[in-house]
Amino acid sequence: MTSRNITLGALALTALVSGAALAQNTAAPMDGAKPTMEKCYGVSMAGKNDCAAGPGTTCAGTSKVDYQANAWKFVPAGTCASIKTPKGMGSLMPMKS
Repeated sequence: MTSRNITLGALALTALVSGAALAQNTAAPMDGAKPTMEKCYGVSMAGKNDCAAGPGTTCAGTSKVDYQANAWKFVPAGTCASIKTPKGMGSLMPMKS
């Protein structure tokens, strides 16, 4: 009976270790993770900016014209410079109007 108990114990331990290894390898990827965002100037529509709409304004939703050069909107990191508007491309820095 002793060798039988040792064999059963070894099988149980092997099953536990295998199960733990499988659980680690099949972990779901982080699909719900938020992408990194960056401020992009000159791409928001009038009243749709996230903040910084120049002198005389308070903050979010206060830009006065479409594509206002000193108003920014959050966009996924790495995409700002590729956003094309009628006034040019988006910028990571405030632009002159």
